[in-house]
Parts: sequence; C-alpha cells; structure tokens
Amino acid sequence: MTEPAPTSVLAPLIEDLDRLGLSLDDDALATFERYLALVFEWNERAGLTSIADPVEAQHRHFGESLALLQALRGAGVLAEGIPARIADLGPGGGFPGLPMRIAEPALSLVLVESNQKRAEFLRVAVDALGLTGVEVVAERVEDAGRNPALRASCDLVVARALAAMPVLVEYALPLLRDGGVLAAPKGSRALDELTEAHAAIEALGGVALEPVALPVAPGAPPQTVLLVRREGALDDRYPRRAGMPSKRPLT
Repeated sequence: MTEPAPTSVLAPLIEDLDRLGLSLDDDALATFERYLALVFEWNERAGLTSIADPVEAQHRHFGESLALLQALRGAGVLAEGIPARIADLGPGGGFPGLPMRIAEPALSLVLVESNQKRAEFLRVAVDALGLTGVEVVAERVEDAGRNPALRASCDLVVARALAAMPVLVEYALPLLRDGGVLAAPKGSRALDELTEAHAAIEALGGVALEPVALPVAPGAPPQTVLLVRREGALDDRYPRRAGMPSKRPLT
C-alpha cells in the first residue's frame, strides 16, 4: 500500500495508485501536490482543464495518466526503470506526459504544445516541479514532425483527445524512431477509429498492434489504448504542411 501523503489533498490519487499497483515516495507525492495547485492556479488564464473539482481532476488527469503508464508497461512498450524518450502531443496541462514522468524518472519527455499560454504554463510547471529531462516545444505538431531535432527521435508518442486516429497517425509517426510506438487512449469508438486509420497507418509505414484496455477506475467510461508501431523508412512527404492532416485526412 502507498504511504499517506502529508495532507489529505491527494487521497484520490493515492486511491488510484493503490488500484494500479503503483507506489510513489514522499517526494513524488509532494510533486503531485504542487502540480495540482499549479494547474488550478493557472487554469483561468491558460484554459488547462474544464474540471473544477480537485478530486475529479486527480482521477481524470493524474490517475488516467498513470493508468496509461501501467498499460504500456503491461504491453511491453515501456519497462520500469528503463530510459525512453516520449513525445506528448497537445498535452494542455501536461497530461498524460508529466504524471508519467513524475512517476517514472527514467523517462525523458518532449511536450509539443502549440497554444502559447499553455506552453508557458508547462515551462513554469517543469521548472517549479524541478523536473529534469523535460522539454517544451511551442509549435504545431506538423512542424515538430519536420524538426530535425525531433523527427524520428522518440521511442513513444502519446496523445490524449487531440485528434481522430487517421489525423493522429500522421502527426505522430514522423516523430517515432524505427520501431517506436504511438499510444492513443480512445473511448467507445476506438476500434472504429483504428479501422478508419488503415490508409494513414499504411502510408506512414505503421503497423497496428493489439489494442489494450486502459485500467480506469470502476464506474468510469471504458477506454482502449490504440497502439501503432512505425517500421522502415519515413516518407519525406509526411507530415504534410500545418492544417492539412486535419482538413484532408489520409483515407
């Protein structure tokens, strides 16, 4: 069982940690407590979350982010204590990437956020939380995919509620090294989205892997993590210029 936090503020997170079989030390719990305060301090000016209740915010933003970490470990995409470079696309308040990084210090993280106010929040949060190995890139994901410092550099790309799967595949796969994996939590249409993304997956040199269930809290809407591995050479045509993937998804 996880040791209690210094205050009762993190009781919802601790409940999720116990359910997921995760244990965090006092320093990590204190980091989560500071992070939660920062999210609500900045929310009005940066629009980080529509959730006003700190209890629900912990379950949805922290708990579900850590559920993704555990799902990816279970699927063999990540391994506890083993370094991996992750890009989180459109993280807003830093979800799921920052909670994953707090819980697993071996990870390095690139937060790609085009909204300037949210990118500013992410920079402030990374500094205030004392997190190393975290970079904030304030540009569109299509531009990030053509940035020589980022293209084909990541072991894993994660994105939560950013775009439909055909669009997300074009955003994400150019950032992955050969053999890297895109992990996208999706709701009730997950398998339909995967079918709709067939052409994009083929065009970007991807292979769909077996989806895995996200271990959400009892009573929460079920989610499925769609997994796509990139294999072989990257096509220089992708990603297309900013705006094109969403306007004209590959079909």
